[in-house]
Amino acid sequence: MYAIIVAGGKQYKVAEGDTIYIEKLEAADGETVSFDNVLAVEKDGAMTVGAPYVEGAKVSGKVVKTGKGKKIMVFKFKAKKNYRRRQGHRQPYTKVTIEAIQA
Repeated sequence: MYAIIVAGGKQYKVAEGDTIYIEKLEAADGETVSFDNVLAVEKDGAMTVGAPYVEGAKVSGKVVKTGKGKKIMVFKFKAKKNYRRRQGHRQPYTKVTIEAIQA
């Protein structure tokens, strides 16, 4: 059994026991979160697709930790103009373990 959910503007294919990294949520470590935006659910070989969401479907998970990703460097440069700008960025994320899929 798996489901396709929307979280943080992105779509994720999840099954029970999966661990996913999503955009930062306003939830503390150890809290339970619920995802109501379920696009599709596959159960026992039968696929249920929503329009746009599946009625009554819900995916719940537990927040494992919140952190920041690996640093990336953004470098702007214009040739022959002595223009150089360097900036670093670390994207915040929330690590969630999927506990149950109700469909």
